[in-house]
Amino acid sequence: MAIKKHLPNIITLLNLFSGSIAVVLAVQNYFVAAALFMFLGIFFDFFDGLVARKLDVQSALGLQLDSLADMVTSGLVPGIVMFKLLNWAIGHPVVENADTLWSSSNLLEGLHHYSPLAFIGFFITLASAYRLATFNLDEEQQASFKGLPTPANALMIISLPLIMEFQHSDTINAIILNPWFLIAVTILSCYLLNSGINLFALKFKDWSFKANAVRYVFIILSIIFIVLFKFLAIPIIIVFYVLLSLFSKSLTA
Repeated sequence: MAIKKHLPNIITLLNLFSGSIAVVLAVQNYFVAAALFMFLGIFFDFFDGLVARKLDVQSALGLQLDSLADMVTSGLVPGIVMFKLLNWAIGHPVVENADTLWSSSNLLEGLHHYSPLAFIGFFITLASAYRLATFNLDEEQQASFKGLPTPANALMIISLPLIMEFQHSDTINAIILNPWFLIAVTILSCYLLNSGINLFALKFKDWSFKANAVRYVFIILSIIFIVLFKFLAIPIIIVFYVLLSLFSKSLTA
C-alpha cells in the first residue's frame, strides 16, 4: 500500500530529474539532447497524473510536487532556451573560459558577455511560475484549462532550435534568429500562459466520439501535421490547439 501511495510522486520526481538534466544540457547549448530530456519529463508529467487517478491516490502533496517539477522541466528549461536564442540572435555568442570560472574577480564581469535584451527570455520562466501557482489555487481547471498549460508552452519554445537543426531552411532560420521575432514569441508565450482563454484538456472520461469529438479531431490533425511538417508542426499544433478551443467553445455557446 505504501508503494502504491507514493508511485505517482516517484514518477513526478522522474519528471524533475529529467528536467534537471535538460537544464544542464540547455545551458551548454545541447538543445537537441535538452529537448529529449524535456520530452521525457513531460511524459512523466502526463503519466504521474494518470497513475494517481487510476490508483485513486491523488493528494495535495502530489499536486504541489507536480508543480515544482513542472517549474523546472516546463518553466526553467524554455526560459534558458529562449535566453540562449536571443543572445545568439543579438550576436553575443558565449564561449566559457575554464580558467575564469572560479575567479572571484569575475563574479559580475561574466554578465557582460550577454546582451541585456536576452534576459527577456526568462520572462517565460516567470510567467510559468505565476501560471503554476494560480493553477494550484484554481479548482475549476479539471475538464479544461484556463490559459496554455506549461508543458504545451515548453514544447512550443523548444521546437525553435529543433526546427533550425532539422528543417534545414535558411528562410525559417533567419526568421527564428530575428530578435524581434523571439521577443514577440516570448510576449505571446507569457500571455497565453496566463490568459483567460479556456482550452480543452486531453482527458477522456469515455472513448465515444460524440463526447470527445474535439479531442479526436485535434489528435488526428496533429499526427497529420507532424508527418507533413516534422518539428515545424509543434508551433502549428499549439496555435491550432488554441484556435480549436476557441472555435469549439463558440459552437457550444
